[in-house]
Amino acid sequence: MPTLNTVTPRVFIAATRQNEGKTTTSLGLLSALQQFYPRIGYIKPVGQRFVQIEEQQIDEDTVLMDQVYRLNCPLLDMSPIAVEPDFTRKYLQSSNNEALVKKIIKAFDRVAWEKDFVLCEGSGHAGVGSVFDLSNAQVAQILDAKVIIISQGGIGKPIDEVYLNQAVFEREGVEVIGVILNKVTPEKIDYITEFARRGLKRKGLDLLGVLPHLHILSRPTVAAIQEELKARSLNHSSQLHNLVASVVIGAMGAQNAVNHFKRGALVITPGDREDIVLAAVAANEAGRQLAGLVLTEKIKPVNGVLRAIEKAPFPVLLAEEDSYEVASQVHNLIVKTHAVDTEKISVIRDLIATHVDVNKILRALKL
Repeated sequence: MPTLNTVTPRVFIAATRQNEGKTTTSLGLLSALQQFYPRIGYIKPVGQRFVQIEEQQIDEDTVLMDQVYRLNCPLLDMSPIAVEPDFTRKYLQSSNNEALVKKIIKAFDRVAWEKDFVLCEGSGHAGVGSVFDLSNAQVAQILDAKVIIISQGGIGKPIDEVYLNQAVFEREGVEVIGVILNKVTPEKIDYITEFARRGLKRKGLDLLGVLPHLHILSRPTVAAIQEELKARSLNHSSQLHNLVASVVIGAMGAQNAVNHFKRGALVITPGDREDIVLAAVAANEAGRQLAGLVLTEKIKPVNGVLRAIEKAPFPVLLAEEDSYEVASQVHNLIVKTHAVDTEKISVIRDLIATHVDVNKILRALKL
């Protein structure tokens, strides 16, 4: 078994469940930690959502961190284990835990090379990965890393869930140094900060930060919606990264629909509702600045309307499903940050810098 680098400082970011804000927090923490440690590394030892880069499966969060921060770490080492669809079945057929552990240790060693600090990101709650003997708790133990847990805002429910996760980490001999609460209603920040701190203290845990819920971070781009719907573009708009602030289903008359055409609106309507399509184009020309337009049921408008679509500055997409199904998919879309979302990334950096006590984290890590 290779020897683990125990010299380079590190911290492991976990959460009470998926989509609680690990990547958002990691993105902001990398920037905040660079104020203390200019040369910083990043690793997501076990990843489950991938993009293909030069015939390699690389975790999408790893790609994001590398594109935003230019970390100068080998991509394969930042994302050493890819849990592909048949990964668990293969593991259960022929357990190769020692080989996987070696891979993680070697990858960490290369990521930490000539670095002042390494941020390690988990893939869900403490028990995720247990089926192939690489739960977040086990990976944190392998990396000799202390843990910060991210949980959603509130008092009772997040503390209950943090307590469960803390027990799993402690079973593996891993110390949880504190908690960051995410997506807290801004008006409740002071109240939740006071009582969550009290509740966590009873469990021997520090409250390291409370992040307010900001609508911009939960708004998808038109590009993300296009990817989710597998929709075709009907024009060559340069505004695919428009943020969607609201959704309007064009199932009413054009005169009534126009009242809902506001800045950042995504209009969803069947392709044969030419009155709605032309009203959307006209509203944008009048300064409403729509985010985009999705035509449903794979119905393409007639040529005259298509010409208007081609001139529209906002993206116009053609989707296969009906308007209800398209609206449901947009509503249920899990919003991920991408490197091109520069406005969101700037907001995330400010959010962590303002609301997370980085000095307290460093003291807890005894740095």
